[in-house]
Amino acid sequence: MGGMHHKMMQHDRNGSMHMMPATVSSVDTKTGMVEVDSEGMSLRLHFPPASVANLKAGDKITLHMGYTK
Repeated sequence: MGGMHHKMMQHDRNGSMHMMPATVSSVDTKTGMVEVDSEGMSLRLHFPPASVANLKAGDKITLHMGYTK
């Protein structure tokens, strides 16, 4: 978790870190592609396949998003 926390701090410094509530629309556990509805938008996201193995359509999740430049 230390590495993840460090990366999150970098995102927070540039003001890009934010959280979004979302509802899972579909999950492809082989590719890691997840489609969600969040704040009136449809989003298609990629995760490591193992990390989405227990997700299913209808699950309520929180996305933690940020970027670095």
